[in-house]
Amino acid sequence: MEPDGDLNPDTDDLPLRANTNHILVKHYVLDLTVHFGRKVISGSVVLFLEPCSGGKAEDDIGPGAGTLETGRTQDGPVGRLQDEDTVEKGKKGLGKTPTRMEEMFGAGERHRAEVASETGSIQSSDLWETTSDDDFTLVLDCCDLDVSKVEELDVTSVSATSGLLPERSGVGSVNSQAAFTQNLISMASSRWRQKHQLFSSCSRAPGAQDGSSLHFYRDRWSLQVRKKGVASPLEFPRALRICYETRPTGGSVRWTKDQDNRVCVYTAGSPINNRALFPCQEPPVAMSTWQATVRAPNECVVLMSGEEQTVPIEDGDTHYLMWNYYVTMPMPASTFTLAVGHWSQVTAEIPPTLEEGVTDRADCGKTAKPGSGPGERTEAELGLGSSTRDVVKGTPFQTGRGDQTTRSDSAFCYSSLEDEGLSVTDYSGMVDDGISCSHGDYPCRFTERSARSQRVIPHRVFGPVCLLHKAQTVLKLLPRCWAAAHTVLGVHPFSRLDVLIVPAGFSSLGMASPHIIFLSQSVLYAGSSGPGENSLSLCGSRMCHEIAHSWFGLVIGAKDWTEEWISEGFATYLEDIIWAQAQQLSFQETAEQSDLKALLRWRRLSDELKNSEEVLQILRPNMEKTGQVSESGSSMVKHALNPDKAFMQVHYLKGYFLLRFLASQVGEQQFVDFFRLFVKKYHGQLILSQDFLRLLLITFPGMERKGLTLSAIYADWLDRPGIPEWLYERSAVWSQARLVEEVKAEVVKWILLSQSHQGKGRKRKRIEPKVNYKEVTSEQLVMLLELLLEEEELSVSTMRALQRTYDLQSQDAEVRHRWCELVVKHEYSQAYGDVEHFLVHDQAMGVYLYGELMVQEDPEQQALACRCLSLVQEEMDQSARRVVEEMVL
Repeated sequence: MEPDGDLNPDTDDLPLRANTNHILVKHYVLDLTVHFGRKVISGSVVLFLEPCSGGKAEDDIGPGAGTLETGRTQDGPVGRLQDEDTVEKGKKGLGKTPTRMEEMFGAGERHRAEVASETGSIQSSDLWETTSDDDFTLVLDCCDLDVSKVEELDVTSVSATSGLLPERSGVGSVNSQAAFTQNLISMASSRWRQKHQLFSSCSRAPGAQDGSSLHFYRDRWSLQVRKKGVASPLEFPRALRICYETRPTGGSVRWTKDQDNRVCVYTAGSPINNRALFPCQEPPVAMSTWQATVRAPNECVVLMSGEEQTVPIEDGDTHYLMWNYYVTMPMPASTFTLAVGHWSQVTAEIPPTLEEGVTDRADCGKTAKPGSGPGERTEAELGLGSSTRDVVKGTPFQTGRGDQTTRSDSAFCYSSLEDEGLSVTDYSGMVDDGISCSHGDYPCRFTERSARSQRVIPHRVFGPVCLLHKAQTVLKLLPRCWAAAHTVLGVHPFSRLDVLIVPAGFSSLGMASPHIIFLSQSVLYAGSSGPGENSLSLCGSRMCHEIAHSWFGLVIGAKDWTEEWISEGFATYLEDIIWAQAQQLSFQETAEQSDLKALLRWRRLSDELKNSEEVLQILRPNMEKTGQVSESGSSMVKHALNPDKAFMQVHYLKGYFLLRFLASQVGEQQFVDFFRLFVKKYHGQLILSQDFLRLLLITFPGMERKGLTLSAIYADWLDRPGIPEWLYERSAVWSQARLVEEVKAEVVKWILLSQSHQGKGRKRKRIEPKVNYKEVTSEQLVMLLELLLEEEELSVSTMRALQRTYDLQSQDAEVRHRWCELVVKHEYSQAYGDVEHFLVHDQAMGVYLYGELMVQEDPEQQALACRCLSLVQEEMDQSARRVVEEMVL
């Protein structure tokens, strides 16, 4: 993103400008080329539109076009704010008093537009000012894009479209275009392959016969398109092409280098999602399908949200490789995900030549200097063949006919559950037949009999060469996690999955999108020898968290972005249940592990709430106005641009505890069974908190008899900051759990050891007392270090013994994070190297460690913070970088 100096200093809200109540994008066709030298993506996006206004389509656009939807009760907004429009004017129009922009967003919006004009954020076509405010305006969410042309397409000129054109004579050209597009959008899901072929053919159609471009205007947050003389969405063109180019600093994509020091680019996700990758409708209600062709250098691999992995083909014009992806399930545009880089596929066995290369580069990243050392070794030298694409291309594959997507099934892993030592019996007892879908028409896996028994879906893992060995852990865990998720939640919503180990600058531990998961290198095992079961906890639980998002966050999404807890709270709650199932823990082991994790999360939440603004602690910040939008469909996402919010976990943790509270009221197994019922009813749809809670109260009527009404749950958990009373009471119970008591006993031993080292004046060498320390799990070790952090003083000898006893440098990132905090607090300089390694290689978790280094006011620690920042500054996530620079500089 560009500097935010032009934003209103009084608000950190994110505008969603798209007028989705007037017109909806139903399908996107993207044609993109990746230019690593210039750090831009150029190309076009074709939008196929459907108006939302009243009136019968047949009367307006000719026969055979089907009726238009006038009331979107399923995925549409549930309320209105006021009679306003989002249409913004050019700079000359801003002099009117008041403009519709000012009516909606206030005078601050006018100020931002004026500043944007001065800083070059405003762009328009030559004839924009010849249009009128009476002309209908298509408003798209857009940021940091340079738009060169917007044109209407003549889809009727495509020969393949003849079967969908209206038959009645006398139908005008405009009506024919609209009729065809409406028929194409309305084609039954059983014909999805033909439908996508037609979308593809139409996306290459020439501009409309009048030869004139549509008029457009782009400001800081939107792209607006008009056709002169067109006054309503019914008359507006139904298919249009936008030619554009991204900017190197655009906030939707990250241009960086991977751990092998090779260039790559990937979509960054929130806070602004994909509006700086392509003009789109960002509000979740704008559910659409998409297909994309991406051209990239032929040594690169292109990964994307898509239902089948394509075999790339060479583009004769650019000699780049073209990769084609598509989805048939309508999804919000924010879920579109792209990653292009020099990655390799992880296999069960690494070739010896590659193993040698990995060994040489085991500590990949900042230790490799450009132009020297193993960081510059070629793939051929490492035994990878001529290019990383051989991983995808070098296997037998089936080729579809015509425009059909080709696929390479043998490139996927179909791991045997028997090989993993897992039971192949599903003990959930759920009967999957008789599912009645409530969503719109698309090829739904929940109704496919073959999908119901598919416990493990095809999957692949990609990453940089230097992490392939460690990433084998992910490949081995995936079948267990998938099978466990199937047991808990039922049918997998998506048909395949790619997992990518993203560059070190990625801002979180993981991110789930349709068909693809980004995973931080921080979740990989840190030790040099193979990981034991105990060392898999962070990686396994994080994988289960991201897999849970397939159900909650993707196939069921939040209708209002401010209700993040619907996605993150649910995934946090389910990760424990799925991971316990994957480990095949007994009922007692599951309960004990759950209580220990609950206490760790309680400590984290209570600490966060003590150090954050109250407005950021509310799970439903819009309260009774949640889900409401303006007359046009535009809205603001509260606090979405607040830099502190990006590093808060209140939606994860408080949402998790709300679900634990509800489970305690109805019984944990009954609650999990309810999740399956809820998924059956709401898959493929968007929800608000009230949808989940109302169905829960209907299913368990005894809750209301105990006073647990919808309004009571809102009041205690969703609509106010702070911690509910139940959570205080329950945390006292968790603190006395068996696994916690074991930790407390070990902490006492360490405190006594430290006290024995604090005597003064002894000249003879001290004889260390022999202490038997109990072996602990990763979560117990995190708790142990947290409790030791509460001690005012720990001796150097104690710190050294801690490091040696638990081999702390080889533990997972959660443990190493607490160890680094302990090192900083007690100024244990012998382990400052551990702190530096953590800040460089575990950037997703190290942000506030910089603050701890600075607040100590120790010159050596402050120099360490500055040195680490200088090492990673260029590759850091922009939000993280701003926060850290404020702390350090």
